[in-house]
Amino acid sequence: MYATFHASDSSNSFSGKVCKLKKAHYGLKQSLWAWFDRFSKDIRHMGYFQSRGDHTLFFKHSIGGRMTALLVYVDDIIVTGNDFEEQKQLKENLYKAFEITDLGVLKYFLGIEVAYSKVGIFLSQRKYILDLLQETRLLGGKGAGTPIESNAKMEANFNC
Repeated sequence: MYATFHASDSSNSFSGKVCKLKKAHYGLKQSLWAWFDRFSKDIRHMGYFQSRGDHTLFFKHSIGGRMTALLVYVDDIIVTGNDFEEQKQLKENLYKAFEITDLGVLKYFLGIEVAYSKVGIFLSQRKYILDLLQETRLLGGKGAGTPIESNAKMEANFNC
């Protein structure tokens, strides 16, 4: 990223000079890309591989067939896998390199609610749908099994 200094006073020694910025400023369009570029370099330096299919997915295989994966979406990171020691080490490294907060067990991500049980993991968009209905003022509306009467007769009208 580069910035050019302009000044109306020609005596300014920086007038017309170009400086390379070492840090993107928060709020600029490039700041997200600059952050992700630094993040992906740091994470690869920690031994993680970046997925070819999804550049926001990183994974690391450990001895004994264990694996740790992390998925990045804007400023949210999901860490998962079956190598708990590696996950702990990863979080410590991320704390040192970036200002992160561990929010604990995943509950919501991209409008999807995550619930855990002995049987497995259940995903639901119930909260997202309720928020959408409230936003469109349709929360109190009555649903219908079908959007049209069951015995309605349809006729083609080609004179439109």
